[in-house]
Amino acid sequence: MIAAQGLVAGSWHVPILAVHLTVTSIMVGVICFVQHVHYPLKSFVDGAQFSAYQQQHMNRTGHVVGLPMLVEAGLTLVLVLDMGIHGQPGLAFAGLFLLIGVWLCTALFQVPDHQALLGGYDARRHRRLVGTNWIRTVFWIARACVAVALLVGRL
Repeated sequence: MIAAQGLVAGSWHVPILAVHLTVTSIMVGVICFVQHVHYPLKSFVDGAQFSAYQQQHMNRTGHVVGLPMLVEAGLTLVLVLDMGIHGQPGLAFAGLFLLIGVWLCTALFQVPDHQALLGGYDARRHRRLVGTNWIRTVFWIARACVAVALLVGRL
C-alpha cells in the first residue's frame, strides 16, 4: 500500500471516486439490461439467423463495455494501492474482490458460452449463460454499493 499521502494529489480524490462510481454504475446498467432483456430474448432469434445475431451481439457489446470495464479495473487498482484517496481499505479490497469475481465469471462462463453459441442456438448453453450471468449482476450491484460508500465516506 502507498502511504497515507498517497500517489494522487488530494484535489483528485473526489473526482477519481466519482469517475469510479460512474463507470461502475454504467456497468450495472448494462448488466441489468443484458440480464433482464437481452439474454432472455436470444431464445426468440430464428435458428437460421442465430449465429450471425450472436456474432453481432459479441461485437457490439464489446464496443459498449470495453472502455468502462478497463477504466473500472484501473481505478479499482488505484483505490487499492492509494488508500489516501478514500481511507477505507476494507471497502477498497471488497470492491477489488468483487471485480475479480466479475472477471473470473466472465472468463469461466460467459466467454465460453458466447463462443459456443456462435455455432448456433443451444438451449442448455443459453440457460447456463443466463443463469451464471446472475453472478456478475449481483457482483456489479454490490460493487456499485461499495463505490457509493467510498465516495460518500470521502465527502
